[in-house]
Amino acid sequence: MTAAAIPAHLHPGYATSTRPMRVVAVRQLTADITHFRFAPLADTPQVLTPYQPGSHLIITAGEHRNAYSLVDDGMYPNTYGISVLRRGAGGGSDWLHDNLSEDAVVEVEGPRSMFAPVLDQRGALLVAGGIGVTPVLSHARALAREGLRADIVYSFRPGSGAHLDDLRALAEQPNITLHEVSGVEATAELIADRFRSQPLGTHAYACGPAALLDSYQELAAQTGWPTARVHLERFAAPEQEPGDPFTVTLSSTGDRIDVPAGVSLLQRLLDSGVEVPNLCRQGVCGECRIPVRGGIIEHRDLVLSDEEKALGDAMLCCVSRGQNIEVDL
Repeated sequence: MTAAAIPAHLHPGYATSTRPMRVVAVRQLTADITHFRFAPLADTPQVLTPYQPGSHLIITAGEHRNAYSLVDDGMYPNTYGISVLRRGAGGGSDWLHDNLSEDAVVEVEGPRSMFAPVLDQRGALLVAGGIGVTPVLSHARALAREGLRADIVYSFRPGSGAHLDDLRALAEQPNITLHEVSGVEATAELIADRFRSQPLGTHAYACGPAALLDSYQELAAQTGWPTARVHLERFAAPEQEPGDPFTVTLSSTGDRIDVPAGVSLLQRLLDSGVEVPNLCRQGVCGECRIPVRGGIIEHRDLVLSDEEKALGDAMLCCVSRGQNIEVDL
């Protein structure tokens, strides 16, 4: 008998595959940010999969398939909530704003975890910039639920702060502090001060624009924080150089695949009929991580840690390149 034939393994509380969900609430947070809540359809099981703080949903938004951070603590959810910035570029975020109202039905996949907390942390420094507040709010809510310490820095332009009411309510609880700030210099000064003020056992987490995350990493290094305690999640990666052409060998078949300059290994694998899960195609989500058996990898992603890159046994094939790579697919 297979596991799929045993009813216990089909409990709806473990569902993460693509499935329809209904919009049950739409709330405008700022001029450009809207909060959406999703619930199971009336004729489907009403149990939702719990998730780790910092997890995301993948939502099919018209022709786009995008990941959006969940904002709740992840424990016993009865709805899933995301908050989305309208980017004005005609992408998935614009589609959601233009097409979703209460009772609309969308395809949802997940939750998936790529920005989870360290389980034995004694507290956290949480840094958010703009719409990066969404996973930070999830972390903060989980810490508050567990009675652990959270020191929150939220940097935003005046009038553009989302979930301020939620963060301020959390800050009324013991062990939760909130620092609101605007401007590049003031934000950097505040982050540096908070890095210097954390007690032992603290881990730091940040999400926001690239400039803020770069500053966050630099300030962490300057204040003596080990990289193992400094975590971040990026929305997008900077533009990459085309890179040199290279060849990849599939260990399962011995087939060789040529990857020209300016073309990703992911695209060549897909063109060759090799299915590889993928999402962002920018090296920031980790979906297209594949095992590597040999060769020299030129890591160009923003997901793998320095330690993982040094091992040389995995790469993100949407952006990373190399020489004489053998992949285990």
